[in-house]
Amino acid sequence: MASAAVRDELLCSVCLSTYTDPVMLRCGHNFCRVCIHRVLDTQDEAGVYSCPECRKRSRGRPALMRNLALRNIIEGFLITPPTQTEAEIFCTYCVDSPVPAAKSCLMCEASLCEKHLRVHSKSAEHVLCEPRANLGDRKCSVHKKILEYYCTEDAACICVSCSLAGEHRGHRVEMLDEASEKKKERLRNVLQKLTTRREETEERVRSLEERKRKAQEKAAGEAERVTALCRDIRRQLDDLEKRVLSEISRQEKEESLSLSAVIQKLEIQKDELSRKMRHMEELCNMTDPLTVLQEPDKGDLSDPEDTGGHDGGDGDTGGHDGGDGDKGGHGVPLHDVDGPDVAVISGTLHTLCDIVTDIRWGIYVKDPADILLDVNTAGNYIRISDDRKTATSTQQNQKRPETAERLQDYQVMSRRGFSSGRHYWDVEGSRSGLWMVGMCYPSIDRRGQQSSIGYNNKSWCLQRSYNKYSVIHDSKEIRFPHIISSNRVRICLDYGAGRLSFYERCDPIIHLHTFTASFTEPLHAVLQVDRSYLGHTTKSLKICS
Repeated sequence: MASAAVRDELLCSVCLSTYTDPVMLRCGHNFCRVCIHRVLDTQDEAGVYSCPECRKRSRGRPALMRNLALRNIIEGFLITPPTQTEAEIFCTYCVDSPVPAAKSCLMCEASLCEKHLRVHSKSAEHVLCEPRANLGDRKCSVHKKILEYYCTEDAACICVSCSLAGEHRGHRVEMLDEASEKKKERLRNVLQKLTTRREETEERVRSLEERKRKAQEKAAGEAERVTALCRDIRRQLDDLEKRVLSEISRQEKEESLSLSAVIQKLEIQKDELSRKMRHMEELCNMTDPLTVLQEPDKGDLSDPEDTGGHDGGDGDTGGHDGGDGDKGGHGVPLHDVDGPDVAVISGTLHTLCDIVTDIRWGIYVKDPADILLDVNTAGNYIRISDDRKTATSTQQNQKRPETAERLQDYQVMSRRGFSSGRHYWDVEGSRSGLWMVGMCYPSIDRRGQQSSIGYNNKSWCLQRSYNKYSVIHDSKEIRFPHIISSNRVRICLDYGAGRLSFYERCDPIIHLHTFTASFTEPLHAVLQVDRSYLGHTTKSLKICS
């Protein structure tokens, strides 16, 4: 009962069918959009508009408001899965024993079984269709005739009377099947467009998911790289700590043994002095002057501070210069105890700074710069490898054409120049002989003494010669005393900060020197490999990937 009452409330008072696209007038009554438009169209000639249900008049054609709440109720109420009773349609005339209907007759508004269907099919007036529970919606609500046409102007299904004498007279109409096929074609086109859009959306989603996956992989890789760098920092710091503590312990033991020896000698001297003091006290306490005078001196009456100072004996027991030097009284050497060697601590701090600098470059400049040598700048006594990474000295003149770009003899520049940013690369050279690596301006002289790197104000270089390093700029050379342990060096350029640094690539990395300048031109890498005149052996420099 409740369901039937609700259905009644959902019927349009014009077409007596369930609301289709319900709209509401100002008076509050609802109608199908098509139905109320038809009614208002008929009222246009009179110029008087009123609600079909309450007859309330309005000035001018009333505005229509969509009733979304009512539409949602209708969709939720009607769009339900068919029940068993609704799915099974029985013959209208087989009342006593229900028989499933084979067809429905729109003319008679009845469902027919095979038996009763034979009678209806003999007449052309009876329009048959598939079995339907509600046949009323297949007929015109006004003329009660079968809906056969479709009005394209009003987008409504109409009967023949509507098209000839009703409100759709003169409108363009089509047969239902024809109109249905046209609408299906439009729907297929829309469906194709929607399918294409969905495929594009799916492709976009896949692309974004791939970007997300790559971003996650990159983040994981960066996290792993930073973790490895930090692990390497801890390892190097642990090794550095062990070396420094071992050196401090060694110095402490050495100092302790030296001071123990001095203390032992001083203790012996102290005992000897105490013995002499007791003997002298005994002499001083004697009352017999003869005994005192007859006691031999044996050096006991001499000044202890002058012992060994006037007999021309061993110089280690004293001296004639009157200075303390590093010896105490009685020839026992004394040492100033200043604690651990300051050089050890200073070296530790420098090494720590080099480690931090190396890690800093590793974090902010992950990959080395791609340096390729420019054959057009190579001297005629230097051979360039096919991959443009290695320069080798040679005794044979390469007979390259003399151009304004070409450097003399054993030098070559890189093809690429740097005018901003941070960059680094490693160079590996021969273990002997003379070679030089550095950077220069492209305006460097190509001939004469001024063309050698380091011997002008347009180039900076690190030179290796006889297993020692030196840096040169503007003909000013700074030599480093330590022996080289590696034949690989690193060049680091921070163009914006005006810093060009050189490192020895060993474990841990050793900072050699940093040039500071306000760079005014792009900087090119430059190599110089000189031939060794002892045995005429060739030397090479290789830019490491």
